[in-house]
Amino acid sequence: MLAIAGGKGGCGKTTVALGVAQALGTMGRRPLVVDTDRDMPNLHHRAGVDPTPGIDDITSATGPTAVAQRAATVENVDVLPCQTASAAAIGSALDSLSRCDRPVLLDCPAGAGPDTARPLRAADRTVLVSEPRRQSLTDTAKTAAMARMLDAPPVLTVLVSSDGSVDPSNLLSCPRTVHIPAVSRPLASDLTTPKYIDIANVLTKRNT
Repeated sequence: MLAIAGGKGGCGKTTVALGVAQALGTMGRRPLVVDTDRDMPNLHHRAGVDPTPGIDDITSATGPTAVAQRAATVENVDVLPCQTASAAAIGSALDSLSRCDRPVLLDCPAGAGPDTARPLRAADRTVLVSEPRRQSLTDTAKTAAMARMLDAPPVLTVLVSSDGSVDPSNLLSCPRTVHIPAVSRPLASDLTTPKYIDIANVLTKRNT
């Protein structure tokens, strides 16, 4: 289970989560992307699905996979929205997801508060997402520190809208960085799939 986390809202976490999931899907590992951001639950918008069913519809008899919806904007990916989910419902869903038999990507809230700690505590590893700006990187460093404390250490940093001139390794203490340039259609396969495939390859090798 991978947490897709960063310090600021709007830095591209949801797009990265869907892009990496699409790349994993091309490898035959149909992933599940889960929105855990109660304040800005926009995964359903980016994935082109309805806000419900979602996390609130998970029961002991109906698990996360049965509730998940097929994404419309990326291929071979299922998503689980959290449009109306409570903190308790997200916590219960994360418990269920720990038993999932396919890759799970957690689209995390921004920052380093309790709502972000919840999915980080459930995750095995963290992918950091930031813009190549000082404030965004500084905020992401706080998230990185919390991820390490919660035993979900960062394995990769994704810098979005980046020309490759910024090296965040010292600030974030993360072993690998992938730069994604500014594009008008960030999920378009002809523009960025190679980058997301690179990320997916790093993550799958890391986990094996």
